[in-house]
Amino acid sequence: MVNNQVRLCFNHDTDFACGQQQFVYDTKIISFGAQMPITGYQIKAARSLVGMEQVALAEKAGVSANTIRNMEAYGAERVKVRTDTLDAVTDALKAAGVIFIDEGMSDGGPGVRIAR
Repeated sequence: MVNNQVRLCFNHDTDFACGQQQFVYDTKIISFGAQMPITGYQIKAARSLVGMEQVALAEKAGVSANTIRNMEAYGAERVKVRTDTLDAVTDALKAAGVIFIDEGMSDGGPGVRIAR
C-alpha cells in the first residue's frame, strides 16, 4: 500500500499472478470516521494542553462527561467508540487548537500538540 492506495490486479488468464495482460485499478482507501487511531492518552493530553475539563469537552462535543472519562480510560490503547462520537470529540479539541500526531508522523509515537 502506497499513498493510501491499493493496487488490485485482475488477470484474464487462469493464472492468478499478475502477468503481462493485466488490468490494474488504483482504489483510494476510504476511511470512516477518524483518519487515524486515537488513544485515550492523546485525548487526555489534548484536553490538558488547552486547559479543558472533561465536562467542558463533553459539552463542546455534545457527549456525556462519562463518555470522555471512558475514552480516556483506554490509556495507550486505541479508543473504541462510534466514529461519530470520536469525530465530535476530536473536532472539539481541534477547534480549541489541538493537532493530533499519528504514530508514523514522528519518532516519538502518537501524540498531540498545539497549533501555532
